[in-house]
Amino acid sequence: MAGVSTATVSRVLNGKPGVAAETRQAVLQALDLLGYERPERLRGRSVGLIGLVVPELTNPVFPLFAQRISAALASSGFTPLLCTQVAGGTTEDEFTEMLRDHGVDGIVFVSGLHADRSASPERYHKLRSEGLPMVLVNGYLPGLDASFISADDVEAMSLAVRHLVSLGHTKVGLAVGPDRFTPVARKIQGFATAMEQSLGVTDTQEWVSSSLFTLEGGQAAAKELIEKGCTGIVCASDVMALGAVKAARALGLAVPGDVSVIGYDDSPLIAFTEPPLTTIRQRVEEMSAAAVNALLTEISGGGAPRTELVYSPELIVRGSTAPAPTP
Repeated sequence: MAGVSTATVSRVLNGKPGVAAETRQAVLQALDLLGYERPERLRGRSVGLIGLVVPELTNPVFPLFAQRISAALASSGFTPLLCTQVAGGTTEDEFTEMLRDHGVDGIVFVSGLHADRSASPERYHKLRSEGLPMVLVNGYLPGLDASFISADDVEAMSLAVRHLVSLGHTKVGLAVGPDRFTPVARKIQGFATAMEQSLGVTDTQEWVSSSLFTLEGGQAAAKELIEKGCTGIVCASDVMALGAVKAARALGLAVPGDVSVIGYDDSPLIAFTEPPLTTIRQRVEEMSAAAVNALLTEISGGGAPRTELVYSPELIVRGSTAPAPTP
C-alpha cells in the first residue's frame, strides 16, 4: 500500500535511519489505514492541541473538511479536537470556551458564526485580543486580524450558469440557503452577474429561491423554481441538489431530460447518485492544507496572511445536466 519495499517498511517500523520523511509518512499512513497498531516507539508525543469547529456532519462536505484538516494537523504532530454542533446542543461559543480550557494552541473555524452576517464578530475580535491564533474557513469578516480561506462562490456561479446556458437553458434558477450567510450572499451576487452576462437578465430576484441547507430545503426551493418554468437549477450544496432531483421527480419530470440540476461541493459518493450529480467542486484538500499552514505559521510566530485566500472551484460534469428540453 505504501509503494515501498518490505526492507523499507522494516526500517520504518524498527525506527532505523536512512528513510526519507515522505516515505516514512507513507508507511505510517498505510499502517493506520490497514488497521495495524503502531509500535510503541512510533507513537510520537503530540506537539500540541488544535481546536476544529464545524457546524454539523450531516452535510458530507463538513466531514471531508474535518478529515483533511485533521490529517494535515496530525502530519505536523498536532492533535485535533473536533467540535461538531447539533441543533439544541453545544454552541460555537461554548465549544470555544471548552477548547480554551483545554489549552489549545489555535482554532480552525469552518463555516462558523463568522459566516453569519447577523452574528456579532466581537467573539473573534476578543479571541484575537487574547492572542489566540485562528483561521476561518468560508466566511469573511472585514477588519478581523486573522487568516481567511474561502471558496470563490462568485466564480462557482459563473461556471454553473455558463454550463447550463451552453446546453440551451434560458430559464435558470438558483436554490440557496438563508442569505444572511456570506457564502450565500456571494453566490446570489455571482448568479446575478452570470445571468446578466450570459442571458441578459438584469433582475434575477424572481429566479432565486432561499430555503434551508437540507434535502427538504432543496426540494422546496426547486419546486418553486420549476413551477416558474426553470429547466436548469443551480443549488448551493449537493444535499440541496438531491432535494431538487426529488422535487422534479415528484412533479413527474425527468432529470436531466426535463430539468438539469447542478450541485455544489462535490461531496463524497455524490458521483454515485442516480443520476450522477453534476456539481461545482470545492477544493477542500487545498483549502484545508492552506488553513493548517496559516495556523501553524501563526503558532510558530511567523506572519500568516491577513487577507482572504480565495480558491477557484471546478465544474464537474456528470449525468444530471443535459440539453434543454425542446418546447
